[in-house]
Amino acid sequence: MSADRLAEVSDLFVVAAVLLYLFSMVGFALELAFGRARADAPDARAKEPVTVGGDTGDADAAAPAGVEPPSWAPKAGVAALGLGWLGWAANLAAIVTRGLSVDRWPWGNMYEFVVAICFAAVTTFLAIQFRQNARFLGAFVMVTATLGLGFAVKVLYTAAGPVVPALNSYWVAIHVTAAILASGLFILAGVAGILYLVRGDGLSRLPSRADLERVAHRVIVLAFPVWTFAVIAGALWADKAWGRYWGWDPKEVWAFITWVAYAAYLHARVTAGWRGRAATIVQLIAFACLLFNLIGVNIFISGLHSYADVSS
Repeated sequence: MSADRLAEVSDLFVVAAVLLYLFSMVGFALELAFGRARADAPDARAKEPVTVGGDTGDADAAAPAGVEPPSWAPKAGVAALGLGWLGWAANLAAIVTRGLSVDRWPWGNMYEFVVAICFAAVTTFLAIQFRQNARFLGAFVMVTATLGLGFAVKVLYTAAGPVVPALNSYWVAIHVTAAILASGLFILAGVAGILYLVRGDGLSRLPSRADLERVAHRVIVLAFPVWTFAVIAGALWADKAWGRYWGWDPKEVWAFITWVAYAAYLHARVTAGWRGRAATIVQLIAFACLLFNLIGVNIFISGLHSYADVSS
C-alpha cells in the first residue's frame, strides 16, 4: 500500500475512533445516569470497595437502599466498554498506519501528539478495568478522548509528511513516548479530580470522594516518575540537538513547572497530610499546567519546540 493511501487510511481510523468513543461515552453515561446512587461518607474506605489495584470494586456494590436501577443499565456499561475497546483498536490502527505512511515515529507534530495522548488516556482507563470495575469514569474519559481527537482533526490536522531535522532522532521514541504515557495517566487523574469537586453531598451516581481522590493519587504516583524521566530525556536530547541541556525555552520551562506542581501535590500529601479538597485543587492546578504545556505553549508561544506552531 502506498504512503498516501496509508495516510488516508490513518485519517479514516481516527474518524472511526471518534465515533466509537462517542458511542461508548453514551453507553457509560446511560449506566451512570440510571444506575444506583451512592452515599458519600466521611471515611468511605471502610464502606466502599472501589480502589485502584483493589480486588473488587463493583460499581453497583454497597449502594444504599432505594429504587432498583433498570436491568439494562449495567448492560449499557458493558456494551460501552466493548465499544471503548473497539475505539482503542481504531485509535491504535490510526497511529500505526500514520507511522508507516511517513516511515518515522508518528508523533512529530501536534496532531499526531494529541492523537497519541488520547490513545494513552483511554489505554490507562481500560487497563484499570483488569483490576477493578471503574466504569464510573468511562463517560468522562471517553468524552475527553472524543473532544481531544475532534480538536486534533479540526484544529491541529497536519498532512502526513517529513519532519524538521531536529525531530529525526531516536530520542523521539524515548522522550516523546514517555511524555505521552505520563500525560495519559495525568489526564485520568485530572478527570477523577474534577469529579471530586463536582460531586455533591449525600446520594450521588458518582463514587465517594474518598474513592475518586484515591484513584487520582495512585495514578499520579505512577505518572510522576514517567514525567520525570521525560524531562530528563528531553534535556539529554536538547544537548544532542542544540548543544545544551537547558536553555529556558518555553516548552522546557513549562515542563519543569508541571513537574514542580505535581511534586508539590505529592509532597503535600506525604509531609503535610493534605487530603480532600485542598489536595485535589493542587492536583488540578498541576493538571492545568500540564494542559498548557501540551497545547498552549505550542500554539501561543514561539520557541525552539514550535515547528510551524504544530510540533510537539
